[in-house]
Amino acid sequence: MKKIILAATLAFAGFTAVQANEVNTIKNAAIVAVQDSAVKTPVKLEELPAPVTTALASDAYKGWTATEAWSVKEGTKEYYLINVKKEAETGSVKIDKDGKPVQ
Repeated sequence: MKKIILAATLAFAGFTAVQANEVNTIKNAAIVAVQDSAVKTPVKLEELPAPVTTALASDAYKGWTATEAWSVKEGTKEYYLINVKKEAETGSVKIDKDGKPVQ
């Protein structure tokens, strides 16, 4: 009986030591918050600049139809984010004001 009590006490002490280490690790962890600096403004499809609509009509986007568009300002970069659809497929395209794709 003494062996069972001793084993249970040692097991409990070992479990408590493991839990204490995990708590210390969590307290020392740094919390980092990242803020999205992109500003999106809705744009009507018919109000997109001519170079953007020309790019959407090119062979690169043949068969795709624009459904929604936003003007995006992300730091120093400005571009148009356009949601496109082709049958059941959907996607989005980033094009700058000059009609060039944005990476």
